[in-house]
This record gives sequence, structure tokens and C-alpha cells, in this order.
Amino acid sequence: MCDIPYSSTVGSIKYIVQCTMPDIAFALSFMSRYQACAGEAHWTTVKIILKYLRRTQEMLLVYSGGELVLEEYNDASVADPRVGYSA
Repeated sequence: MCDIPYSSTVGSIKYIVQCTMPDIAFALSFMSRYQACAGEAHWTTVKIILKYLRRTQEMLLVYSGGELVLEEYNDASVADPRVGYSA
């Protein structure tokens, strides 16, 4: 695995994620954990991410310019002291 450019490839994909592709941020974050001890399975997964980027390069992720609506969801026992939570 020493001759495979795992770290530089993951770093390049990180740049793409920050600039244009936030939809793969989780997958890349997960793969970044293994830069020090990447195995063959990790390199295979990075190649799958690269294939995804190649296949979706003509697709766009469009955010509407409308009003931002913030929705919040929480558990009914969010401030229940019996459960051990506090507000």
C-alpha cells in the first residue's frame, strides 16, 4: 500500500467536497480516518468515490434562493430530569 497515493487522493477529493460536492462529505470524512493505515479495502472505496465523481460531473446540486426555513425536532423527554437530561 505504500506506493498507492491514498493520502494525496483523499486530500484532492476533500478540496472538491469543500468547493462543489457537499453530498459526499460523510463518505470522505469516513475515509479520511484511515490515512495512516489504509488497506486495500480503503483504496477500493476511494476509487468508488472517484467513479462517482466522474459519473456525476455534469449533474448539479442546486439550492433555491428562497427563504430559509429552520425546523427543529427533539425527543419529548429532552428536559426530563428523571431521564437525566436538563434544559
